[in-house]
Amino acid sequence: MSGNRKKGVQVAVLGNTIESPQELFVHKLGAALTMEETILDVLEKLQQEAHDPSLRRNLQQHQKETRGHVQNLRQVFTALGEKPEGQPCPAIEGLQKEGDQLLGKVDEPLVDSVILAGVIETEHHEIAVYDGLIIQAERMGDDDVIALLNENIEEEEATLKKAIAAAEQLAKKTVRQTA
Repeated sequence: MSGNRKKGVQVAVLGNTIESPQELFVHKLGAALTMEETILDVLEKLQQEAHDPSLRRNLQQHQKETRGHVQNLRQVFTALGEKPEGQPCPAIEGLQKEGDQLLGKVDEPLVDSVILAGVIETEHHEIAVYDGLIIQAERMGDDDVIALLNENIEEEEATLKKAIAAAEQLAKKTVRQTA
């Protein structure tokens, strides 16, 4: 940093510096938008890859919920008087890359296990993102924004719970088949 800069951590964003909690919130909100939009694309692919009809239905249901998450995030931007603009989300890109690589390496009977593991990892990440956004929204005191973000996190938590239960069932079934 140059000598005329304020002390502290500076976050560069496309040549700009995030200088306020509001700007940081909007940036993180944009990353959440990118995250959800990326997940929409991934869910489409996973529905085609999944073997179990129940898993396929759950992925379809979560895709509908994810469309609602995108809409809620766009409403948050509007409530803040900001233009909905995605920001890079390297974590979700990494999860997507890891899942794609693993799907390419496993035998067919393990595809659903890989999908469920990826769903669980992704849901944990999404919940962490929403936890951070909600904490900041609570500090800003915007009840409408908090309500929209809470709606998203509640659906993510429910999806995580379902995915864990499905993974446990599949693990039991897989162990019985290989025993």
